Amino acid sequence: MVDYSKWKDIEISDDEDETHPNIDTPSLFRWRHQARIERMEEAQKEKEEFEARKKDHTKRLHEAKERLEAAVKAESPEVKQLQETFDKLEREMEELKKVEDQLKQKEKVTPWNVDTISKPGFTKTVVNNPPPKVKENLTEEEKEQRMRKFIKENEKLLKQYGMLRKYDDSRRFLQENPQLMCEDTANYLVIWCINLEMEEKHELMCHVAHQCICMQYILELSNQMDIDPRACVGSFFTKIQVADPEYKKAFEDELSGFKDRVMRRAKEKMDALLKEVEEEERQQRLGPGGLDPLEVLETLPAELRECFEKQDIPLLQATIAKMDEKDAIYHMKRAVDSGLWVPEKKLPEAEEEGGSQETEEA
Repeated sequence: MVDYSKWKDIEISDDEDETHPNIDTPSLFRWRHQARIERMEEAQKEKEEFEARKKDHTKRLHEAKERLEAAVKAESPEVKQLQETFDKLEREMEELKKVEDQLKQKEKVTPWNVDTISKPGFTKTVVNNPPPKVKENLTEEEKEQRMRKFIKENEKLLKQYGMLRKYDDSRRFLQENPQLMCEDTANYLVIWCINLEMEEKHELMCHVAHQCICMQYILELSNQMDIDPRACVGSFFTKIQVADPEYKKAFEDELSGFKDRVMRRAKEKMDALLKEVEEEERQQRLGPGGLDPLEVLETLPAELRECFEKQDIPLLQATIAKMDEKDAIYHMKRAVDSGLWVPEKKLPEAEEEGGSQETEEA
């Protein structure tokens, strides 16, 4: 009876189309396929080298045994030396058997893929060993609460990872702190990058951005392969260090695009923050009638604006006396509503007294 269960665990195809927006999808698919081919070639090369080594050692052990048996029969004085050589070769053979067992186990847990599945013959049952990716179904509020808790518990480690410079250091650090392999880490690094750019720390932002893109690549590999992101750390950093020029260019393009988005977002946030501050200052400036004194001052006729700028009351009285009555009332009312002018008496009463003007300033 054919066991069909072995078909359940097969590496995904290279033409999956659901990827993270920060990832160059075609480049990622090419890299995944190339990386798989390279892993297969390395495994085959390792197996062939071991077989040659084992064959040579078996031959040497057989020859040593024959020489030892001949020396024993002849009662040769070299028996002790030949016995030591034979014992050493036997110990080495035991080590080779352990290596052989390791290679067999490694081959056993290697998942099938589009390249191996098309080969003729069924010589092995494949078991997919990496743990599956944990599926979450959280509300936005639950995600926010989880992230706040995560940052509180891991912020020091997150900043340490963001400041690392060497790929080997990043690999080792993530393997030592596997709890960092999650979306919350990527989100924290994005927010950190935006804040650094707003603080005009551009060089530091660029460095943290590189670490952020590395994290997002690993998480995207996890999504594509549907396995725990912790299982993708080693393979990603191995690949990025020996990547071909085309892949490295794609990675740098993603990094450059990410930094551009961070700079635009930081500028948007700064502009919004400045507008908010300006509006707060404007609200504080508003006069009793709800008008902004700066805006009113800018719209006054030049000769009237000069009076307020110099705070010259006699000049103000003389200027108003020369103006059209309706214009004078309109502009002085706006000055009062904005707080530029605080009259001692109401304007109509002042007119009844022969056109004398108020003398109290704001």
